[in-house]
Amino acid sequence: MTEELDPRLIELAHRMFDLARDGGAEQLAAYVDKGVPVDMADASGNTLLMLAAYHGHADTVAALIERRADVDRLNDRGQSPLAGAIFKGEDDVVRFLLGAGADLDAGSPSGRATAQMFERGDLLDEG
Repeated sequence: MTEELDPRLIELAHRMFDLARDGGAEQLAAYVDKGVPVDMADASGNTLLMLAAYHGHADTVAALIERRADVDRLNDRGQSPLAGAIFKGEDDVVRFLLGAGADLDAGSPSGRATAQMFERGDLLDEG
């Protein structure tokens, strides 16, 4: 027997994902501080951090990292936040993720492979 989720929880989850995609750093941080799981993921396994990184919101990425978001958590396609940020050319996000210890070799393709593919070794100090 499956119980239906409270529609208010579903609405809240959608709002959190929208804040991550849209760069609502302060609001998202406040929700996490009040108990929203920092590593909450959507149906495709994209965490709040992944969405913020992919959409280039360095301040939101920083706020989530400060709240101990998993910088190496892969989505259901095996992609890392770091590889997504490199792919999108989000240099500031890449620097935040690397500064937080993101694994260059996590995921497929990895951040390292993505940087090489797009000739962005400069992001990895491999110029």
